[in-house]
Amino acid sequence: MAYLSPLLTLTIGALKKAAIPLARDFNELEHLQTSVHGGERFAQHSYEKVRNILQEELAKIKPNYAFVSETVDSLPTNNSYFVINAIDGMTNFAHGNTRFALSVAMIENNTVTLAAVYNPITDEMFFAEKGAGAFKEGFRSHERLRVAGRKNIENALFSTNAAATLVQKALSVSPNLNISGCPAMDLAYVAAGKTDIAAIVDTPIISMAAGILLVKEAGGYVLAMGEKDVRSEDLLKALSGGRIIACNEALRQKAADLFA
Repeated sequence: MAYLSPLLTLTIGALKKAAIPLARDFNELEHLQTSVHGGERFAQHSYEKVRNILQEELAKIKPNYAFVSETVDSLPTNNSYFVINAIDGMTNFAHGNTRFALSVAMIENNTVTLAAVYNPITDEMFFAEKGAGAFKEGFRSHERLRVAGRKNIENALFSTNAAATLVQKALSVSPNLNISGCPAMDLAYVAAGKTDIAAIVDTPIISMAAGILLVKEAGGYVLAMGEKDVRSEDLLKALSGGRIIACNEALRQKAADLFA
């Protein structure tokens, strides 16, 4: 069974508390689907409500930490802050699609040290601490996450966001492609071995920070897209550029070449 530090336990608790009204709002969305704009307005209200709850709860844990909760051009000047996304997969949520998640990442000295991604509808909680492994929450025990062992890119399952160039490149080598609209869950699924390669572009740090640690702690690799040397794993470059590849060791050079 995984050991959960007090900090991680409190962070998971904050996510679950924020998820209670989010799940309730999601159940209300089915009544708004006949309205052209009703779902979008309702979803934005839910986002703001959940973001406020997350910040309030996390501030109790680390009162001096700053927050990044929106798309930003630069990161906080202090070295300790939380990166949160109240609803990653907002379009899915607004349409009553269950592929969305809340995510939290803690950054210290330019390194992601703690992460959690939670889908309250499927009740999937993924979490990790730097150096302690990545896990999926279970009822009696927690399942340790390991990236898939696939070596053949032609049979790999890809996930990507809806960028035409990425879709074309992925389909040029494999017919197996998933466009979910939720990067945080895409990365969590790479960590869990449910997806082989995630290629994500034009995506803010709030959608990627938590998933990056999950993948790395599950034995995977995260690369800034376009890196010439995939050994460098410049995560700050990946986060700031919003263009990443996540996969296992056997596929990392092939994936880097494919999406160069």
